[in-house]
Amino acid sequence: MNIRQTVLDRIRAALADVPADETPQDVAVHRDYRRTHAGSDTVALFAERVADYRARVLRVSAAEAPDAIAALLVERAVRDLVVPPGFPGHLLPQGPWHSLADEPPLPLSALEAADAVLTTAALGIAVTGTLVLDTGPGQGRRVLSLLPDYHLCVIREDQIVDDVPDALAQLDPHRPLTFVSGPSATSDIELDRVEGVHGPRTLHVVIVADSPTSPAPENP
Repeated sequence: MNIRQTVLDRIRAALADVPADETPQDVAVHRDYRRTHAGSDTVALFAERVADYRARVLRVSAAEAPDAIAALLVERAVRDLVVPPGFPGHLLPQGPWHSLADEPPLPLSALEAADAVLTTAALGIAVTGTLVLDTGPGQGRRVLSLLPDYHLCVIREDQIVDDVPDALAQLDPHRPLTFVSGPSATSDIELDRVEGVHGPRTLHVVIVADSPTSPAPENP
């Protein structure tokens, strides 16, 4: 008897006493397990975990956000900036860069040549330091945040949830979801880290609050 047959036999034995007309919806699933490890300060934990991935994190008030975004773009000497449809106009600063709207959709050659993309996010997950994009307003189609070498993401404090179960409960599984945990990175068998292989080499995250806050940990 092979391993596959052994597994199937055990499944059949476990289901032997289940009525033929029973459906998964007929049986309540108890979810009294611990759902989060975030602690009390969700936003601070998110900022810390994002920075752990070698991303740069800034926490600013809503009034400070446009200037913070502009400063990061100038620091990176951005010339061509991709801005997805629906990005909040009050957060889009004026500067020496050329904003590229994705309406109509930009060709891949333009995205590959662009210096940066500026997006919002659907959610942030504190425990894992993860940004979630679902192609909603200000996020654009998935390719926009994968081809440019620099991704600048703006997220509000009230969009940050404790842990993965909280995020999954709020996300629409029918939308194309992209989970971003730091800049794109991989390593070979020698454990030499290489960044920018499968997406942006550089990630900056601006967390927007309703009032000024102290700076979060940063990694340049």
